Amino acid sequence: MLYFKNVQLVLEQEIKQGELLAENGKILSVGERLSAPQDAKVIDGAGQYLSPGFIDLHVHGGGGYSAMGGAEAVKAMCEAHARHGVTSILPTMLAAPVAQLKTAIDGVRAAQRATEHVHILGVHLEGPFLSPDMCGAQSPDNLLVPETCDYEDLLSYWDGIKMVGAAPELPGGMALGKAIARHGAVASVAHSAGDYDTACEAFQNGYSDVTHLYNACTACKKDGLFRRAGTVEAALTTPSVTVQVIADLRHLPVGVLRLIYRCKGADKMYVISDGLEYAAMDLREGEVFTQENGMAVRYADGVMLLADRSCLAGSVASGDKLVRNLYHEVGIPLPDCVKMASLTPARVLGLDNQKGKLQAGFDADLILFDEQIAVSRVFVSGKEIN
Repeated sequence: MLYFKNVQLVLEQEIKQGELLAENGKILSVGERLSAPQDAKVIDGAGQYLSPGFIDLHVHGGGGYSAMGGAEAVKAMCEAHARHGVTSILPTMLAAPVAQLKTAIDGVRAAQRATEHVHILGVHLEGPFLSPDMCGAQSPDNLLVPETCDYEDLLSYWDGIKMVGAAPELPGGMALGKAIARHGAVASVAHSAGDYDTACEAFQNGYSDVTHLYNACTACKKDGLFRRAGTVEAALTTPSVTVQVIADLRHLPVGVLRLIYRCKGADKMYVISDGLEYAAMDLREGEVFTQENGMAVRYADGVMLLADRSCLAGSVASGDKLVRNLYHEVGIPLPDCVKMASLTPARVLGLDNQKGKLQAGFDADLILFDEQIAVSRVFVSGKEIN
């Protein structure tokens, strides 16, 4: 049994001084003063914050390893993020030929069985059904049109496919959204050139989420004499829709993050790293790397760019950095910052009855961090990891 004392409990709506007991991978009780058996292992938090572990639903790699690199690489990337407080993770595929995606999915499935240091929740397919006009750092050669391929074959390959990002305006894109939802996965509007009306139609056809809002999607712009709303405005004004945000302060500035938070709140806005292989590690300014999809990227000014510097390619953030930015730079209350990195993504996947809260019966995925959101200790199912 673990007995956490002298901690500030980060609860769903407040922070309270208190204690927590955990046993057999679950939280037993949470309170101001608890009675622990003499043989309990005491964890003295020394006044630090104790929160649920973070959950990253969109991450392509970390620690130098790719989600598409096979079982050992997936295990290594997920454990790299775990050291930064991400106790549950959804490895994310780049657009690739279907055969390659299936091989990569096999790697995630094997890694899921091979580690106890992090919960690998399944897999997120960001593509290959994306708009060539909004492909960003995705390889345009690997994009597919839903109407002209057997997407049922891919969607049924593993029941661990938990999220699929797609552009609903593509031929067959609306039917694809319904199919994704029918398979029990989250359909997310992703890399889409569709306008406001297209997005609203998508939200009636299986899509319930938007991938990295403001990045690789349309927003209000002038079209001739008049302005036309885009996917961003549809997401911000549709109460049921959840939105992913890359809170690395490079993909989105502080003011935009405040706007999204004001519109969606912590229950519908959640943070993702969109981390590449080189997230959660130290990098040198100007370093150039090649992704699994063959696209060259360069590290500059705290973010990954395409090597020709034509657009952002993905972040190098970790879960602790995302929460730190929301708290210290954006000015969001800490309970909401933690919620957007834990309970809300858990709810997106339907796991909010077991993850994302300091509550009896929930998984004992716990992290200790200080006022600077520097993570000092991480516990996955009640077992401390290094």
